[in-house]
Amino acid sequence: MRANYLVTYDIKDEKRLRKVYIKMRGFGEPIQYSVFICRLSLIEKMLMISNLLPIIKPQEDSIMVVNLGNTLEAEWSKIEFIGVKRELDTMGRLVI
Repeated sequence: MRANYLVTYDIKDEKRLRKVYIKMRGFGEPIQYSVFICRLSLIEKMLMISNLLPIIKPQEDSIMVVNLGNTLEAEWSKIEFIGVKRELDTMGRLVI
């Protein structure tokens, strides 16, 4: 079963920030600077985290992963935009 995750990060170094962004593109859709929506199984979530851990410095950087629930279309209604609204990919990314 897949769940929708909101992933946001605060990376202090530009080089690490770019590496995290590139890695995250394989797991989800960027919706704002340092904010992604990901549709992942538990194994894919663990894979995402295991791919990010070697990049970041835990003493300086922070990644927040918020479980938004299952993948039903209605779950996307939990995300509210003020200003420019992003169209969210309800199908998610395919992790290879």
